[in-house]
Amino acid sequence: MSGPLSHVRVLDLSRVMAGPWSGQILADLGADVIKVERLGEGDDTRQWGPPWLKDSEGNPTRESGYYLSVNRGKRSVELDLKTPEGIAAVTALAAQSDILLENFKTGTLDRMGLGYDALSKVNPRLIYCSVTGFGLTGPRANDAAYDFMIQGMGGLMSVTGAADTDPGGGPQKVGVPIIDILTGMYATVGVLAALANRDRTGIGEHIDLAMLDVSAAVLANQAMNYLVSGRTPVRHGNRHPNIQPQNVYPVKDGHIVLAVGNDGQFRKFAETIGHPELAEDPHFATNPARVENLPELEALIAGPLAGRTVADWCAAFAAAGVPSGPINTVDKVFEEPQIQHRRMLRDIPHPLSGTVKQVVSPLNFRNAPLAFDRAPPLLGEHTEEVLRSLGLGDGDD
Repeated sequence: MSGPLSHVRVLDLSRVMAGPWSGQILADLGADVIKVERLGEGDDTRQWGPPWLKDSEGNPTRESGYYLSVNRGKRSVELDLKTPEGIAAVTALAAQSDILLENFKTGTLDRMGLGYDALSKVNPRLIYCSVTGFGLTGPRANDAAYDFMIQGMGGLMSVTGAADTDPGGGPQKVGVPIIDILTGMYATVGVLAALANRDRTGIGEHIDLAMLDVSAAVLANQAMNYLVSGRTPVRHGNRHPNIQPQNVYPVKDGHIVLAVGNDGQFRKFAETIGHPELAEDPHFATNPARVENLPELEALIAGPLAGRTVADWCAAFAAAGVPSGPINTVDKVFEEPQIQHRRMLRDIPHPLSGTVKQVVSPLNFRNAPLAFDRAPPLLGEHTEEVLRSLGLGDGDD
């Protein structure tokens, strides 16, 4: 293994998205990530299709696109945690691991003898990260959760979507499981911080990470806008609440995203659309003025923007230093020359299909480069290999 974490072993007891996303990040960084899955069933996401990966003859397999998106680089071990043999195997793995990720319901692993208190006695250096919907304490600690409901509970849907007064207005979820993904990111930050602290103290850690807490944390400027003003943020569609002009605007052949971030960029924007006088007008010369007078400003810029194509405007604004871009469909993202240059899409060997396409880590290390050569594993693909390395037989338990 290569990468900056090639000396680290991770025991991934998590499933679905948040925990596995963290496990995949750690695997991309070079860690040996062992994914423990339910005997005969595996991760829930293995059933979340179609679409399914096609084999080398074009026939659908049982490898779902969802599962393939979040389990690259891991080794899969099938275990029955309702048996003494399964418990013993996890305990043995924990004894040889640096990090453990889990997202069981609160108290489940404790009752099985696999909670932090039990495993830290086996391995005092173990960093144990518990990912739950609501945390290990509190009135909802025992409740299950999914990304969609947490997007609603945590406030994100209240500021996402068109205004209630606009056509199609109302709360919207983000188009990817963003709270799961961000929870996985926080989990990764947490375990790596604990790993650094362990180097100093020699002692492991137990991290209690809740999806609802993450959802509140990432309200960011919207939360602070409320706390400063006392006014509850509402949905504004694509309009930024604090910086203007930032919106989706119709042009000759579609729509363009404009993200004018400061007064200097607005001056260049006004010059590029042929109306430099807008930057001198006290109604628009400063960002606070533009936010205050946004309806008037958008009425003035709509006409000029409608006269040219997406490609024309993107080229013109790029030359002027004004951030802008097209609204790419997913297929167009992977046709972007910059994405291709950065090699964000790779083909990785796969035992059923020959290769499988993967959207890889955006992290680029000069001195410890990442390698993407291990596809998301088949269910139980590495059971025998891993259990024999622990001296536990051939994995028939």
